[in-house]
Amino acid sequence: MIVYLRLLGESFSFAMNALRNNKLRTLLSLLGVTIGIFSIIAVLAAVDSLDRKITKDLSSLDKNTIYLFKDSFAPTDVPSWKRDQFPNVKYEEYLYLKGAMSNLDEMAYQIFTKPETLKYESKTMSSINVVPVSYEFIDIQGLEFQEGRFYNESESNAGTQVVVIGDEIAKNFFGGTDPIGKGIRMYGQRFTVIGVLKKQGSAESMGPSNDVSAFIPVIFLRRLYSENNKMLTNVIIVKPVKGVDMDAFKAELTQKLRNFRGLKAGDDDNFFINVFSGLTNFIDGIISQMNMAGWVISIFSLLVGGFGVANIMFVSVKERTNLIGIQKSLGAKNKFILFQFLFEAVILCVIGGIIGMLMVWFLLLVLTKVLEFEFVLGFGNIVLGAGLAAGIGLISGLLPAISASRLDPVEAIRSGI
Repeated sequence: MIVYLRLLGESFSFAMNALRNNKLRTLLSLLGVTIGIFSIIAVLAAVDSLDRKITKDLSSLDKNTIYLFKDSFAPTDVPSWKRDQFPNVKYEEYLYLKGAMSNLDEMAYQIFTKPETLKYESKTMSSINVVPVSYEFIDIQGLEFQEGRFYNESESNAGTQVVVIGDEIAKNFFGGTDPIGKGIRMYGQRFTVIGVLKKQGSAESMGPSNDVSAFIPVIFLRRLYSENNKMLTNVIIVKPVKGVDMDAFKAELTQKLRNFRGLKAGDDDNFFINVFSGLTNFIDGIISQMNMAGWVISIFSLLVGGFGVANIMFVSVKERTNLIGIQKSLGAKNKFILFQFLFEAVILCVIGGIIGMLMVWFLLLVLTKVLEFEFVLGFGNIVLGAGLAAGIGLISGLLPAISASRLDPVEAIRSGI
C-alpha cells in the first residue's frame, strides 16, 4: 500500500513540474476545458436559479387551486380561432358556482387588466399592476401585510374605492409617513389606502411584483368596463377542500358551468379548468427541456476542450520520449509512467474546471446585482463541474498515457539522441 502511495505521490510531483515548465502549453490546454465547464455550469446554474425562483413564487399556493377561464395554461388541441370565440367568465357565474359547488374551500373572482398610472398629490407612478379581485383572494393567495388590512366582504361587494398597495408604491408616495387613510388617484377617482403589503422584491416574484401592485375591489372595475371587454381577462379562482377527489371535483365544476351556460350534451366546453399542479408540471417540463438544451450546447465545448487536452498530451509524450526512456532504464514501472501523464491531464482539466466555475460565480454575482434576480451556483453544480473536469482529463489523457507507458526504453532513449 505504501509503495502505491509513493508511486502516486511521485507521479503527481512529475505532473506538476511538467505543467509549470510548459506554461504556454498549459494555458492553451486550460482554455478549452475552462470554456467547456463555464458553458455547461453557467447554463445549469441559470436554469436552477429560475427553477428555484418559480418554486418559491408558487409555494404559497395550493397545488389543487383551479383557474377557470377562457384560456389554457398548457398546450391544447383546441385551435386558437375557436378559443378566441370563448366568452369571458362572468361575475354571475362566480356567484352561482360559489353557492352551488360542494367540497369548496374558497372561491374568488379576478380581472386581469392593463397597467395604470397612480397619483398622490404631485407625485406620479406609471405602469402599476392593478389587481381587481374579490375579498376571498387574500385567503387563497396568502398576502402578508406590513400595516393595515385587506378589504372586507361588504367593501368588496359594494365596490368601495379602497386600495391595498405594495411596498414600493408606499415608499415612493409617502416616504416615512403613515399611508393608511391617505388618498391616491387612479382611473380619475380617489381611492383610500387601507393596507400596505410586506416587501416582496422583484427577484422573488413570478410576473409583476406585489411591491408595484395595487389591489382594488373587482366590482369597481365591473362598473367601469364591460365584462366582455376584449382588453380584460376574467378568472374564477377555485380552491377545493383538502383531500378532495380532484377528478370528481373538476367533473362537478364542469357540469355546473355547462348547465349555467346552457350547453347541450353534444356541445364542446367553451372554458378551461386549469389546475395549478398542471401549470407546475408544465413549467417543470420546460425547465427540463432547458437543461437538456444546455447540455447539448455545452457538450460541444467539452468535446473541443477534451480533444485539445488529448492533443497537448500527445505532444508532451513526444517531447519527453527521451526522459521516459531514462526513467524506464532506471527501473520506472509502466504504472509510474501511466500515472505520471494521466495525473498531468486530470490536474490540468481540474484546474481549468475550477477557473471556469470561478468565472461562472463572478458572472452570476454581477448579474444578480444588475438584474435584481438571485442567481445561485449550487453545491451540486460545483461537484458536477469538478467531476466533469476530472472525467475529461481522465478520458483525454488515457490514450497518451498508455502510449507513453508502453514505450521501449532503448528506443525511447535513442529517439532523443
